[in-house]
Amino acid sequence: MGYLMEVIKTDTFLLVMFGIMFVLLIGFIVMLARFSSLNRKYNNFMKKLGSSDNLEEDLEVYMAKVEKVEKHNTKISKHVKEIEYNLTKCIQKVGIVRYSAFKDTGSDLSFALALLDENDNGVVLNGIYSREMSNIYAKPVQKGQSTYTISEEEAQAIEKAIHVNV
Repeated sequence: MGYLMEVIKTDTFLLVMFGIMFVLLIGFIVMLARFSSLNRKYNNFMKKLGSSDNLEEDLEVYMAKVEKVEKHNTKISKHVKEIEYNLTKCIQKVGIVRYSAFKDTGSDLSFALALLDENDNGVVLNGIYSREMSNIYAKPVQKGQSTYTISEEEAQAIEKAIHVNV
């Protein structure tokens, strides 16, 4: 009986040792795979970094490039803001009304043309056609209104321009 207990103890010991070795072998294989993946990533990184053997020099070159790009992006951003600001002052809305100024002329050859910016500032042009002559009058427009007396057609052209994007 003592011999059997000794064999069981020895066999148990061997089984436990085999189990530990198996776990260690699995751990070693996992670590080897992770090391291989990390080594492959490191080699790819070093290939992309440059031909220099000095990692510090390569990083300094890249940092200088990044700073240059950041400065350039700042300039571009400032320029875009200036363009956006100036764009609000450009003609963005147009309204036109054709009409017949005199009973003896047909075909609605006279016109009122409103040219406005984003803030409804601009000009209204009135082209009056008659058989003897043709005249064009311009009146300033501020916030959709003119300080000059405007005709019904000019008011319609301004309204059309204001509501063109609505």
